[in-house]
Amino acid sequence: MQIRARMSMSADGYVTTPSGWPALTADPAFVSGESHGIRDFLEGCEAALMGRTTFEPALTNERWPWPNLNVFVLGSRRPSGTPDHVVTDSDPARLLEKLRAANQGGDVHLVGGPRTIETFRALGALDKLELVVLPLLFGAGMRLTPSLDPDTGLTFERERALPGGSVEIVYAVSGRASGSPARDNDWSPASQRSGRK
Repeated sequence: MQIRARMSMSADGYVTTPSGWPALTADPAFVSGESHGIRDFLEGCEAALMGRTTFEPALTNERWPWPNLNVFVLGSRRPSGTPDHVVTDSDPARLLEKLRAANQGGDVHLVGGPRTIETFRALGALDKLELVVLPLLFGAGMRLTPSLDPDTGLTFERERALPGGSVEIVYAVSGRASGSPARDNDWSPASQRSGRK
């Protein structure tokens, strides 16, 4: 199981539009659940993990956004109308325990903004950060940092061009700063989790 965050950002570094919408929604090529490589991303996922702010709007959507995924929500209360199969908890470490206990080998899509991603990264639970960089300039909005700690260690894995001019960039995540001299040559996410140096 790997916990993988995927988010879009403008070419000038904003993860939301100036009005607060996810960056992806500003792209004319955006089709919910279809475009920008989301189908490929979700193929190996069995669960979605998110905060209450991301989850609550789904309760009034015409289409349930996670039809084939187990859903885990971090929040201080269970929102009214939450389907019975959705697991909620106010403690991120406890929610991770529930998620791991239920996992059957598939990956987890960590959905949400930089603060939610940082919450789970700080617990050592974030394995991949996948960014879709859009060919758009916003000039304002929410940035990826400082909510996501600038000392987050990112190791480049791959990139690919997407239709419409966007680029997908995938990084492995560590708790150390990128380029840290303390990083050993044989460092990998697996060795970090197992405690090897």
